[in-house]
Amino acid sequence: MNITYINHSCFLAELEERLLLFDYYSEGLEREGILPGIKELPDKPLYAFVSHKHRDHFDRKLFELEKVHPQVSYILSKDAKMNESYMRRIDIPESAFTKIQYIGKRETRMPEEGMRVTTLASTDAGVAFLIETEGKVMYHAGDLNWWSFSGQTAEEEKSMEKRFKQEIDRLAGISIDVAFLPLDPRQEERFFLGFDYFMKNIDTKLAYPMHFWGDRSVIGRLKEMEISEEYRDRIMEI
Repeated sequence: MNITYINHSCFLAELEERLLLFDYYSEGLEREGILPGIKELPDKPLYAFVSHKHRDHFDRKLFELEKVHPQVSYILSKDAKMNESYMRRIDIPESAFTKIQYIGKRETRMPEEGMRVTTLASTDAGVAFLIETEGKVMYHAGDLNWWSFSGQTAEEEKSMEKRFKQEIDRLAGISIDVAFLPLDPRQEERFFLGFDYFMKNIDTKLAYPMHFWGDRSVIGRLKEMEISEEYRDRIMEI
């Protein structure tokens, strides 16, 4: 399996038989070929996942794949649902209409034989994805994170912590090969909370930080912290 970081929370995973593209976002990227940030794609079925409707996770340029990679399917969170009149208005190719599947919170789908997609409920919008295929298990958090910011009330902080932990604990007992996890510098000194909880409670071989808004220094900061000692060698550099 080959993992390529594209931008923000967007990654491309190439497996033996298929490609998985998560939360495509083109802002700040130059067009290099197929799409901004993507020069070319192997001739394999491609599944493009969208965790929720926020613009930094759901870039409509995604549907330009229709013109260059006909083996593409789209798996979108239900909160990103679009009707056909809207899709025509923003020039999404009609060939994409029948290739879009919508999935809700805590649902399981089999997009094809040998591929299982399960969702968790985000603590913000939409879903997180757990994908099992080709003997691999991948997790993409979307905006499921322990969001904690200065200025929140004690009640808000307690509620967020509870919701986050309850959702992540649904993964207990699952061995994850690759996890894509938020590490957001906007949370200031609390930037590591969700990442740290996940790594200490879920069996995870490799973790890719994401959602760091171009500030890669948070990766090094976490690795230097004492709390990351037991898992820092499993944090991948971006």
